[in-house]
Amino acid sequence: MHRVLIATLAAAIALTAQTNWKAPRTADGQPDLQGNWTNATLTPFQRPPELGNKEFFTEDEAAAFERQRIQANDVDRIEGPRGAADLGRRAYNNTWMDRGTHVTKYRRTSIVVDPPDGRVPAYTPAAQKRYDEFKAYSAKHPADGPEDRFLTERCILFGAVGPPMLPEPYNNNYSIVQGRNSVTILAEMNHDARTIPLDGRPHIPAEIKQWKGDSRGHWDGDTLVVETTNFRFNNQSRFGVAWLDGMTDGNLKVTERFTRVDPNTIIYRATIDDPTVYTKPWTVELSMSKRTEPLYEYACHEGNYGMVGILSGAREEEKKAAAK
Repeated sequence: MHRVLIATLAAAIALTAQTNWKAPRTADGQPDLQGNWTNATLTPFQRPPELGNKEFFTEDEAAAFERQRIQANDVDRIEGPRGAADLGRRAYNNTWMDRGTHVTKYRRTSIVVDPPDGRVPAYTPAAQKRYDEFKAYSAKHPADGPEDRFLTERCILFGAVGPPMLPEPYNNNYSIVQGRNSVTILAEMNHDARTIPLDGRPHIPAEIKQWKGDSRGHWDGDTLVVETTNFRFNNQSRFGVAWLDGMTDGNLKVTERFTRVDPNTIIYRATIDDPTVYTKPWTVELSMSKRTEPLYEYACHEGNYGMVGILSGAREEEKKAAAK
């Protein structure tokens, strides 16, 4: 308990200290969020059960956890069970991965920060029924057609794009550009640009749905607040690879807050409110770190032979099953 209080106090002191720093302004007088950023982190999406109610690491605990996560995430290791695994799980060696080398700025033990247990709330009964039925169907029909595969495999939507903007195994990079009446966020994964109007215009009509939703923003002091509605969804809609069991529906609303707290850091918080899917809203927090390197195009559909292989492989398995 004593160590937890110390860690919590240290994070609070660090946050308080940052409030004395003033973000630079754009030519239009807005807090300047522009530049290239990364949200790569070793912090797990949900708090590991063994950490219980521990919200923050101490400095020493964070260093030990980082060493453990770097070793565990090394896909080039072949000893033990990993060596016996299907080689397809190691199609990308460690050179390709970009999970970062540190936990988030304030040393939180999970990306989910509310509820306080660091875990995503339970589904509503109706959503749980839908989820169970979908999983049962998917087990029997994993690849009847491309529509049965993840949206990420089909190069349609990645968690990095958001909202909420969640880390992927690689390409966790963003470029932010501001104008007088809009902010544009380009995500390297999957080269999607989200332009957010700041001029007070209303959301698009409710019957128009989009994979990334419809975002509207405004400034609350030095914080950019973005509200997104009008999400398109299906049973494959989820929050990227950070949480493959996530689900959404047409009632999803995401409220994001971007606050630049020092020259090299933006604190990003997003609250997910979907009352017909989750029993209560939940919030994530990430730190976005400044980077000097440029972004590179991620050409996901450039000769997407993977989908052809998945579907043709499924047809061969069906032939073998029929022959038996």
